[in-house]
Amino acid sequence: MAARKAKGQGGVKASFALLWGEQEPPSRGPKPSLTASRIAEAAVGIADREGLDTVSLARVAKEFGVTAMALYRYVPGKTELLDLMVDLAIGPPAAIGDIPGGWRPQLTEWARRCLAMYRRHPWILAATGTRRQIMGPHQLGWLEAALAALAGTGLSAPQQHDTFLLLAGHVRTVAQQYIDHDDAASEEWARLTAQALERHEGRFPALTEAIAAGAFASREASSLDFGLERIFDGVAALVSR
Repeated sequence: MAARKAKGQGGVKASFALLWGEQEPPSRGPKPSLTASRIAEAAVGIADREGLDTVSLARVAKEFGVTAMALYRYVPGKTELLDLMVDLAIGPPAAIGDIPGGWRPQLTEWARRCLAMYRRHPWILAATGTRRQIMGPHQLGWLEAALAALAGTGLSAPQQHDTFLLLAGHVRTVAQQYIDHDDAASEEWARLTAQALERHEGRFPALTEAIAAGAFASREASSLDFGLERIFDGVAALVSR
């Protein structure tokens, strides 16, 4: 910790300043040749190609032909780098305000675009799932878009936020299922489970029937839409009350 503080003022304040463009430029040393945005962009490329675990300031420094120490002028540490990467990769919020039909079709499109974002950058799930982070303008923009769609429903502010959390959680779950899916492993699971059920189908009649009817077939799109419809049915019932 002491070593990190010696290299820069890390932490929440540093992430906030970097995300919102409020960091102070270096007052000493040579003229800056990089920017925090360029560093984050390079880090996103590494994460997309090689996975989040490979990202470090030292690894990113190699992309620019400099030492890791040189990057501390722009980004205090990996935590701040991750915050920048997430907001950059998420990108501008989905433009859903002009979609006709009100909150339901607007949030359906929001969810589909959010899932597409996770598929482009699957490492974001890991980067945002284990810690509370400072939200940048892009992340807040996605939240703003969802809440704006719900603004005319009559739901209270807490209910609107809880609806957003349900929606975001469902999208993350479907995205994680897609990322974790492995064709070979799924085929092996199906084969072994079928063998087990042949010997013990009397103990698991509902499961046997469900598997035979294709309950466990891979169907990402329908899984997303099925969950969205059930969430929105519940929200609609609450709105009507």
